[in-house]
Amino acid sequence: MSDANVRIPEEAKDRLAAIAAAEGLSLRAYLARLAETLLTPAERAERAEKARAALKEWNGYAPTPAEQDDLDSELDRRLAQATSR
Repeated sequence: MSDANVRIPEEAKDRLAAIAAAEGLSLRAYLARLAETLLTPAERAERAEKARAALKEWNGYAPTPAEQDDLDSELDRRLAQATSR
């Protein structure tokens, strides 16, 4: 495996190194684990579509695009409310 150099602000590197150390990992190991666990936008969209299909098959739940937008807005509102406390 080859290594790559990534240029980030020193403050960001220090913060990531502190998080890694708190978890007993080197910064290199922490970043590798992070890269393995995060999903790309395409992967998230694929999982969301699979979840929608499973819900539709399981109980017939199939919101319209307008209903999905309303639900997304409500979730955003509730998250904003929860994080403002």
